[in-house]
Amino acid sequence: MPVLSVVMPVYNEKPTLAEVLARVRAVPIDKEIIIIDDGSTDGTRDLLAIMEKDPGTRVLYHPRNRGKGAAVRTGLSACTGDIIIIQDADLEYFPEEYPELIAPIRKGVADVVYGSRFKGKTNRVLFFHHYLANRLLTLFSNLFTNLNLSDIQTCYKVFRREAVQAIPLGQDGFGFDPEVTAKVARRRCRVFEVPISYDGRTYEQGKKVRAKDIFNALYCIVRYAWID
Repeated sequence: MPVLSVVMPVYNEKPTLAEVLARVRAVPIDKEIIIIDDGSTDGTRDLLAIMEKDPGTRVLYHPRNRGKGAAVRTGLSACTGDIIIIQDADLEYFPEEYPELIAPIRKGVADVVYGSRFKGKTNRVLFFHHYLANRLLTLFSNLFTNLNLSDIQTCYKVFRREAVQAIPLGQDGFGFDPEVTAKVARRRCRVFEVPISYDGRTYEQGKKVRAKDIFNALYCIVRYAWID
């Protein structure tokens, strides 16, 4: 059984996919890589047809685009590793930091680890409005969950497999982040944060989060404060 399962949702990421996958594979941890193509139309699927032949890599396909949350759920259900980490298929995050992210779980002190972009590592300076939205969403979520997280919208979420596979999840889009945070808090999981580096993309480089996703996140924070 691998130590780590890497869940990688993919949607139209042909320009960056090969480099991300190479960096994930280079991390010296026994792992499986589960890629979920969420209905890509830019040639990503042709690239994945080659990549899935490599040992330790599985590719699952959605026939149409369903959203990041749906892709993550598909990946979570297929994992066999002791620890699961979510990895975006762009170049915003750094797989080289996996050892630091999984350390609290391997030590037996955490069930869940969030990689925080606001805890003091090297970050690219980009949009103030995005920063403000992230901080406000996190503050709003903390008010309902009574956690003191600094970054609920981070890609790098790490779980003990038994803990996350026991949580019913239903959000198809970016509402996955506030949903899983609320349900982790309700189950009194032991949550840690680890500082991570971040090299954010611009919209021209393919950033996919839009204003509607922020409003949906607010809705999900309130909804999952009361409904499991």
